[in-house]
Amino acid sequence: METLFILFGFFAVFAMVIVIKGLRIVQQAEIIVIERLGKYDRTLESGVNIIIPFIDKPREIDWRYMKVDSSGKKTMVIDRKTSRIDLRETVYDFPSQNVITKDNVTIQINAILYFQITDPVKGVYEVANLPTAIEKLTQTTLRNVIGEMELDETLASRDIINQKLRNILDDASNKWGVKVNRVELQDITPPKDIQAAMEKQMRAERDRRAAILEAEGLKQAAILEAEGIKEAEINKAEGQQKAAILMAEGEAVARMKVAQAEAEAIRLITASVAQTKGDPINYLIAIRYIDTFKEMVSGRDNKVVYLPYEATGVLSAIGGIRDMLEANKPAQVTTKQLSPQKTT
Repeated sequence: METLFILFGFFAVFAMVIVIKGLRIVQQAEIIVIERLGKYDRTLESGVNIIIPFIDKPREIDWRYMKVDSSGKKTMVIDRKTSRIDLRETVYDFPSQNVITKDNVTIQINAILYFQITDPVKGVYEVANLPTAIEKLTQTTLRNVIGEMELDETLASRDIINQKLRNILDDASNKWGVKVNRVELQDITPPKDIQAAMEKQMRAERDRRAAILEAEGLKQAAILEAEGIKEAEINKAEGQQKAAILMAEGEAVARMKVAQAEAEAIRLITASVAQTKGDPINYLIAIRYIDTFKEMVSGRDNKVVYLPYEATGVLSAIGGIRDMLEANKPAQVTTKQLSPQKTT
């Protein structure tokens, strides 16, 4: 009886072990590759799965894990075997490596790779160590791409390098059931002497640009100043021209007014003198002589005024005026008063 209880307990424990070994709970976005007697049988999806213990066995693969500290910085990389394949996008941060450019400059490059397993069966059976294979493929491809470019082009063409790396790695890793989504160059570190030379070149280039900008500014200022002076001279000349035109027009109008006034005065004088049967020409000449004589004898500030010989004509002209005026007076009747005669 005791033997039966022992056998029953043994079979119960064995059944529990079988059940435990036969149940496989797979997390979301994970799979397990099952081999039956050493041959691929099926792939367990997420959820509860049942396998035959001791006959079905999960296939283990080498995987790489990165241990980070609380600050988020990488501390160490751990390689270990696992039977669960993660289908999520995986990030691999490769260590820095020395790469030689086309112009024979050795630089250090640190790359980061984003990839995702699309076919777990290929990832298990087409390559022995998938993380190491991807890392080495990335390093060799990076050397080839950088080796075709010069240093300046390498520093200025990160997007082009990333695109070339992604295309090459995606084609090469397609056989392994891996999709390379993105490749990024984190750091490109040239040697110290190259960095010093680049810094000097950068300073010289900035000084050159500053000198060019200053020269262009002075040139533009000189041009603007010259244009301003030109515009000012043009405006001044146009103003003087308009002022001269307006002054000439004003003088012309004034002269016309004076001429009209003189003409009207001459007409009136002629009409008045004609009534006296005199000569208006002598009158006008006499008036001109008198006006001129008044200006000549009005000398100031100890100036000596000389009377020209022709000024004697003024007297004759005045005499002519006197004759006209005398002729214009009415005839005076003289009466002789007779003294009263004495009567005798």
